[in-house]
Amino acid sequence: MTTRQDGGTIGEIDPRDIDLSDLRFWGRPLDERAAAFAALRARGAPAFFADPPVPFTGRGAGYWALVTHADVTEASRNPQVFSSEPNATTVIDSPGFLDRYVNSMINMDDPRHAKIRRVVSRAFSPRMLAETEDDIAARAARIVDELIAARASRPADEPLDFVAHAAVRLPVEVICDMLGIPDELHPRVVRLTNIVLGNSDPEYTGITPDMGRLRTGLGLAKVALAGRDLHRLAARLGRERAAEPTGDLTSALVNANIDGEKLTTREFGTFFLLLVVAGNETTRTAIAHGLELLTDNPAQRDLLLEDFDGRIGGAVEEIVRYSTPVICFRRNLTRDHEMNGHAFRAGDKVMLFYNSANRDETVFTDPDVFDITRSPNPHVGFGGPGPHFCLGANLARREITVMFRELFTRLPDLRAAGEPDRLMSSLINGYKRLPCTFTAP
Repeated sequence: MTTRQDGGTIGEIDPRDIDLSDLRFWGRPLDERAAAFAALRARGAPAFFADPPVPFTGRGAGYWALVTHADVTEASRNPQVFSSEPNATTVIDSPGFLDRYVNSMINMDDPRHAKIRRVVSRAFSPRMLAETEDDIAARAARIVDELIAARASRPADEPLDFVAHAAVRLPVEVICDMLGIPDELHPRVVRLTNIVLGNSDPEYTGITPDMGRLRTGLGLAKVALAGRDLHRLAARLGRERAAEPTGDLTSALVNANIDGEKLTTREFGTFFLLLVVAGNETTRTAIAHGLELLTDNPAQRDLLLEDFDGRIGGAVEEIVRYSTPVICFRRNLTRDHEMNGHAFRAGDKVMLFYNSANRDETVFTDPDVFDITRSPNPHVGFGGPGPHFCLGANLARREITVMFRELFTRLPDLRAAGEPDRLMSSLINGYKRLPCTFTAP
């Protein structure tokens, strides 16, 4: 049985009725999805699923679903066997027309991955993040100022969209500033990243689940067009920074020397796209889920506000564990390998389901309960351990902390005020909209 947030229960689900490759599964209520993954964990061995249907070729060979904490963490620690090449983000291999835009360091193994990550990681070092502390706080204060102004301009009983007015803004402003993207282009960046990560959502693409195998191809085409636009923006900024470096992350990338070579325009474009997408979408998802979770669990909210500085660290980790903004990534077997009693073959694909690992009953006590005092909390919400652990994890923690400090200090009665409008995606556990209410000071 799985406990719902309202205290009810969901009956047991037969694993044979679950198809993780069917987009309609990802439109099911979150509690039902959690129950489905609990059923998969209870099997005691990875389940195998056919690939989603692909235009002109049908379904591919399929993949193993790694759903336990032990499997996800062990595979993450062993990149020599569980490789990120040729693809780590989608079940199917990217076609050439898309690969040119999205094949970044997330799809690389060491040593190439490590060398490029070192260049990018300088911008996310503790020293660099400390230098951005005041800027992040000032941005959060301005965002709340404008949230209050928006409240004052509307009828008192009309909820505001928390995602548009708060959750999306701080992450996109911070990552755009780090990359040197001008303020006037921020809405364009949000629109394009929505398509890249929300390519299976009809609102962003016009593509519906009943379109069958054409759905996948049309979605990939939409991603390619959005990727092309982001690459063009990157190329323009890159040319400017190559001629006149300014100290931002774009300057560091276009002028970096890696094994005696500079990044090509295409390589820089793919890293630029990765950073702007990852630095924007996932943190906004955590912030939106955080408000909903603290609304649905008022005792936890009260506990946090009793000692914000002492408990916000644990609250952030629990928000990330419980919501798991990035649902899954892929790995590819380089050779025959046995792991936790299961034999894999060279060429097999596996999907690491972080959302399921974060509810593993053998690791987390009462995993379906939201508990900001949970300790230890070895979640994999920033990816499993190993070389691909989220580069921006500390920045995300800082942004979530600063945003909630500003919100709850100035708007102590801020709450979610209705059902979220969920993103239709098997990759991102996102909210497109979340109504909120508060009393303006």
